[in-house]
Amino acid sequence: MGVNVKKFRFISGIIVTLITSAVVSFIGIIAFVGIIAPHISRMLIGDDHKYSIILSGIIGAFLVVFSNYIGRNLLSPIIIPIGIVISFVGIPIFIYLIINSKRE
Repeated sequence: MGVNVKKFRFISGIIVTLITSAVVSFIGIIAFVGIIAPHISRMLIGDDHKYSIILSGIIGAFLVVFSNYIGRNLLSPIIIPIGIVISFVGIPIFIYLIINSKRE
């Protein structure tokens, strides 16, 4: 009787992954910043929501501006799309989060 927690977590993870990838594919990769910034802020200061909400906004804004700067100046005459630069930052963070969440 009850819920199989392991199975529920697995199915929930699959559903959330599919929904997230669908949203990013429809809206665009810049919306990916809204997923990355809160995770980075939580890694920096923990679960204190009083500061993490403000820090998430600051990190998101910094990430977009920094990615835009890198995209425009890395290969100067050629402009790299901001989504590609954000992906190079976001993918390693998510891999790190997945590896650490499996350890706990």
